[in-house]
Amino acid sequence: DVLDAQVRRMLADPKSTALVDTFAAQWLQLRNLDRGKPDPERFPAVDDELRHAMRRETELFVEAIIREDRSVLDLLDAPFTFLNGPLAHHYGIAGVDGEQFQRVALDGMQRSGLLTQASILSVSSYPTRTSPVLRGKWVLQNLLGTPPPDPPEGVPPLDVAAVGTTVSLRAQLEQHRANAMCAVCHDQIDPLGFGLERYDAVGAWRTHDGPFPIDDSGTLPDGTTF
Repeated sequence: DVLDAQVRRMLADPKSTALVDTFAAQWLQLRNLDRGKPDPERFPAVDDELRHAMRRETELFVEAIIREDRSVLDLLDAPFTFLNGPLAHHYGIAGVDGEQFQRVALDGMQRSGLLTQASILSVSSYPTRTSPVLRGKWVLQNLLGTPPPDPPEGVPPLDVAAVGTTVSLRAQLEQHRANAMCAVCHDQIDPLGFGLERYDAVGAWRTHDGPFPIDDSGTLPDGTTF
């Protein structure tokens, strides 16, 4: 009873915003939004103002989970988020205008929870393209607490110029995974990342990667398919 009372007292204090400003920013790697800006030629609409809105969405979302004492599972599939006009436009969600953030109900078709927020999708991408490997690693490390080991030395890089032009990113990574030494880790990493491929490198919804239709299906290590 004493512990419960003290926790509620501390949460009511303005200093409890550190749970979002400091803890959540470190845990979710939100600070990386300012370190690796998207390529302006590929994503000309993503300016500093929009990236700030991306971060603010996640901060308000995490704060709501904490202050409303919601289930931790809502981090994955909460039916709401916080948007202002520019970010709603980026997501293709109608009915939200102006600079002020407002709570928005979601239908769960394209957005729900942390993994569909542009901040998370951006920090787990490269400036020019998505990375199922980075995104899969982000999920393993930050949500499941099972970070994969560092890659071995001498792994050949992807042919970045070919991605989305002459071959799909998925096809390239499947060739990479054909190497048994690589498959040990990538069988755990890649399916999680492929599941998020309908979001581009700045979190906008898409159906194609260049001319190639997105295949976001996958199989988890226990055989579960999605």
